[in-house]
Amino acid sequence: MLRILFYLWPLPVTLLGLLVALLARGSGGTLRRVDGVVECAGGWPAWVLQRGFPFSGAVAALTLGHVVVGVSLAALAGTRAHERAHVRQFERWGVLLLVLYPLAGLLAWLRGGNPYRDNGFEREARAAECAALGKPGKPGSTGIQSTGR
Repeated sequence: MLRILFYLWPLPVTLLGLLVALLARGSGGTLRRVDGVVECAGGWPAWVLQRGFPFSGAVAALTLGHVVVGVSLAALAGTRAHERAHVRQFERWGVLLLVLYPLAGLLAWLRGGNPYRDNGFEREARAAECAALGKPGKPGSTGIQSTGR
């Protein structure tokens, strides 16, 4: 029963992610399910990710609820630990993460930091990534750029 809530709480964002995944598939991308998360790579969304976003620039992958969109299958594999941390954040915060994430970036910027790198949600995801890779030390030192917006 509790697991169902982890899927229902971020469902509106997951539905948006599924729409993006269908766009990816319809424009030549791939679509698959890995450990309860829909992953899609390539197609039109990959083109958007490669063009980048304000503050973060180009990204390898993006999480929308229980959907992860990546530029390629290799990018999805390389960012899996990081993006799964964002999936867990969506399970924790639900649709509220769509507001909390940019607010955390604004707070980082107001404190003199970078809205992307110093965003608390990104720092948490980089820490999970470091732990999964068995790398002690400073989160963000993996060199993989990814975002959960």
